[in-house]
Amino acid sequence: MKHNDLSDTTAQLPQGTVLIIGNFDAVHLGHLYLIEQARATADLKETDLSVLTFAPHPRRLFRPEDKPFRITPDAQKIKALEATGKINHLFTLPFNWEIANLSAEDFVEHIIKRINPTVIYIGEDFRFGHNRTGCAQTLKDAGFETKSVTLKTDPQHGVISATRIRGLIQSGHMDEVKSLLGREWIIEGKVTKGDQRGRELGYPTANVPLEETIHPAYGVYATYVRIEGETKWRMAATNIGIRPMFEVETALIEAHILDFSGDLYGKTLEIKPVAKIRNEEKFTSLEALIKQIEKDCAKCRDILELKPAA
Repeated sequence: MKHNDLSDTTAQLPQGTVLIIGNFDAVHLGHLYLIEQARATADLKETDLSVLTFAPHPRRLFRPEDKPFRITPDAQKIKALEATGKINHLFTLPFNWEIANLSAEDFVEHIIKRINPTVIYIGEDFRFGHNRTGCAQTLKDAGFETKSVTLKTDPQHGVISATRIRGLIQSGHMDEVKSLLGREWIIEGKVTKGDQRGRELGYPTANVPLEETIHPAYGVYATYVRIEGETKWRMAATNIGIRPMFEVETALIEAHILDFSGDLYGKTLEIKPVAKIRNEEKFTSLEALIKQIEKDCAKCRDILELKPAA
């Protein structure tokens, strides 16, 4: 998959592809259905498939005060799109106030016509342009063959959407998150220097800031962790939250990787929360906390041995 940054207005872009437009936060089963429909059309027309998406997510521009909400921040989104194996070109449009203030017609004129697709696919709820006035009909009126795809539904959850998945993540329902993503959710980040409290307690942790990633329900999770440069997934007992025992202000991931020792500072970790095992607690003593961590590690190991990493 070739990545094209649309901020370079002089770049020569591939022409005549089938194009999908969307935010694609989560790259969930609904997105995958849309991609499959567009890929089939691209194959029939013997052309490439392209995706046009936005960075940052428009919500970050319009509502900068919002708490972190991204299911797949940009690096993870690109990986997930590439992993479909169906996309030839990814166009990323830097989303700023200049772009946000374009009318729907000007968006077509200055952005879509640069790509000049042969067919455009969008989800039926997708809107674009100033005040979200652009829709499938706007694209058709501009002369583009346009397919508006009905949103995919799930028997248990209704319409599959990033909003629904965010709610499941925030309530700690990882099995349901997996069922709507079609894969386990992954948090990715670089290990930073912590207060070494875990090491002092006998359970050293790799600390990873959540940054733009949506915060899951705070608590202890059985997770798999993959260390930068490795292919294997390692079992871990991971606390996600603010550690009320120590009154930490900023939520953080603290992964105690089972059966591992080594310096991970500065390395990127991928973390798969498989199951939440308990809420965060404030213990009466360090001894009580250490005993609970020991129980947590044993429980996480039991869970993960029954759910091998994919």
